Amino acid sequence: MKARNTRRAAVRHLSTGLAVSVSVLSLAACGDGGSGDSADGKKSNDITVGLLLPDRDTARFERFDHPLIKQEVASLTENQGKVRYANAEASVARQSEQFRQMIADKVDVILVDAVNSKAIAPDVKKAKAAGIPVVAYDRLAEGPIDAYVSHDNELVGQVQGRALIGELGEKAENSKVVMMNGDPADPNTARFKDGALSELQGQVDIVQQYDTKEWKPAIAKANMAKAIKAVGLKNIAAVYSANDGMAGAVIEALEEAGATEMPPVTGQDANLDAVQRVVSGEQYMTVYKSFLLEATNAAKIAVAKVQGRSIEFAALTRETVDSPTRKNIPAMLVPVVALTRDNIKETVITDGVYTVKDICTAEYRADCAAIGLE
Repeated sequence: MKARNTRRAAVRHLSTGLAVSVSVLSLAACGDGGSGDSADGKKSNDITVGLLLPDRDTARFERFDHPLIKQEVASLTENQGKVRYANAEASVARQSEQFRQMIADKVDVILVDAVNSKAIAPDVKKAKAAGIPVVAYDRLAEGPIDAYVSHDNELVGQVQGRALIGELGEKAENSKVVMMNGDPADPNTARFKDGALSELQGQVDIVQQYDTKEWKPAIAKANMAKAIKAVGLKNIAAVYSANDGMAGAVIEALEEAGATEMPPVTGQDANLDAVQRVVSGEQYMTVYKSFLLEATNAAKIAVAKVQGRSIEFAALTRETVDSPTRKNIPAMLVPVVALTRDNIKETVITDGVYTVKDICTAEYRADCAAIGLE
């Protein structure tokens, strides 16, 4: 795909600014440890953190979130604390069963990334009744949760939309854009969409929009095929895809329709295959969300809550968010970065998410060399 260097400068500037914000947040989180806090009722290091993640299709959950949380809990508890982990594999019923089992097993705190934020509320209430605090992770669950750890999800959409506008440049006003939104049952979807629309509306012509049940790539691919048929392959100037799994499916649909040069396609999560597509030029950008900051700070918040470290808990959760069932939930919102061909070294490689060897396999070696990634 032909490089568009004149537009990447704007995205690179955004990435650099956000990267600085991430560093500042990391230092603040570490600096406000509250190690002298000795609140009444503080528990020992022998604690169990229940971790409920929603699916295996999103590569980050198994590769990063789970091991990072496990490692951080061990570090915070002198290797006495442990993590009991379950993955719902995109099933609301299975996650509810796993949640109830955590309650029955009397874990000390539950970190939950809900498959369905509304459906999980009765289980959150049961945990509350059993005296088990619940921290919503990555997605804002309903019910009486004690804290929320995620990224600024509206900013995610803004970064995606801004990247598309920057890439389209002067052609943006007459450009036809397809929007591939996430699962409507995921509360983050509306925030991503709102953020993207705040940048795209009035700037481009949004010709088709689709919701994608359970974020399934197969559904996104089928919807993209419908969009191509309705709009015409050559008329699609860009595609807003809310995450990387769908971005890959969108690109497959475009290729199968005969596209020889890809329109800019967004993504989110910085999955390895997405980063490789960015290197090759198939995918314009992805949103890199620091798994390290989100996961480690979630572990810190969970352990601080269990151990009664109120000063540390308050320092980590300086913001507040509202859910449909609770107002002013203590929260930590971690900034995000737009990842393009220009800043792969400064983001996922510098943070140790991937190595050059991971990214630059034989298939991508020439593309890596072209951007100085060797």
